Amino acid sequence: MKQAKAFAPASVGNVAVGFDVLGQALDGPGDTATVTLMSSGVVVVKAIRGCPHALPLEAAANTAGRALQSLLAHAPEGAGFEVELDKGIALGSGMGGSAASAVAALVAGNALLPTPVSLSVLYQAAMDGEAAASGSRHGDNVAPSLLGGLVIAPAEGEPVRVPVPSWLFVALVHPHAVLETKRARAALAGSYALSEFVHQSERLAVFLAGCHAADAALLRRGLEDVLVEPRRAPLIPGFAEVKAAALRAGALGASISGAGPSVFAWCEGRAQAQAAADAMVAAFGAAGLKADAFVSVGAAPGARVVAR
Repeated sequence: MKQAKAFAPASVGNVAVGFDVLGQALDGPGDTATVTLMSSGVVVVKAIRGCPHALPLEAAANTAGRALQSLLAHAPEGAGFEVELDKGIALGSGMGGSAASAVAALVAGNALLPTPVSLSVLYQAAMDGEAAASGSRHGDNVAPSLLGGLVIAPAEGEPVRVPVPSWLFVALVHPHAVLETKRARAALAGSYALSEFVHQSERLAVFLAGCHAADAALLRRGLEDVLVEPRRAPLIPGFAEVKAAALRAGALGASISGAGPSVFAWCEGRAQAQAAADAMVAAFGAAGLKADAFVSVGAAPGARVVAR
C-alpha cells in the first residue's frame, strides 16, 4: 500500500478583469488530501473533515473524486485511489475550495504513480474535478492552485505564468456568508454590449502590461471589472462599501474573489495590504457580517506533496 499527502492553496479566481482565465494563489489557507493507491480499479472518497456542511462522498459528484477518476486513465491497469480530504477553505467562500480539493488529490495521486503525468494532464483532470462543483470546466482556480502565483488558465494546453511585482501583496477578506458558485454564475445570464467587452479587454491588457512592467500606475488603471462585478455585487451585502474601504486604505484595486462573497485587494507592500484588510473587515462589520482577513504575498506557492 502506498500513500501520499498533498496541500493545495486557496486562490483568487478571475482577479477582477480575467473572468474564468486569470487566477492567483494565496499563501495561507488551503485543503489537504491524503491519497492511498489501491488495487480496486475505482476511486473511493473515504472521508471529508473540516466542513460543517455535508459534501458528496460519491466520487463522480466530488471534486477530488472526479479529478482522481480522470487521473485513473493514466494509472496502471487495475489501480484505484482512496482519498481523505481535510478542508481548510470555507464552502462557498470564493476562495477556490473546490479547486483546492481537486488539485491536492491529484498532486498526491500523481506522486504515487510509477510514471507521473505532465502538468497539462493534471490541469485537465483538475478542471474535470472543478466541473463537479460548478457545472463547468474552468481553470482560473485550479491553475494557480497547481502552479502558484498569478496564472493565465486556458481551456486547452498548459497554464501560463504571469510575473507579479516583488512588492505585491494581496489582502483577502472572507465574510461569514455562503455564496454558491452556481448561483453566482446564474447572475451573469443575459446579454452584454460589445462596448462592455471592449472596455474589459482594454483593462485586461493594461493590467497584464502592469504585471510585466511592475508598474503600479498601470495596475491601478487595469484593476477594474466592468463586465462581471456589476452583476454579482448585489449578491454580496455591503460590497460597495467594502471595496471603497480598500481603495481609501491605498489599495491599487479591489474586486470580488472568484464567485464571492470574499473580496480581495492588490496592494503595494504588506503594511498597505494589512490596512486594506482591516478596513474591509470593518466595512463588512458595518453591513452586519463578521469576516476573516488574510494577507498573502503576490507570488504565493502552489500545491506540493507534504508527506509520503
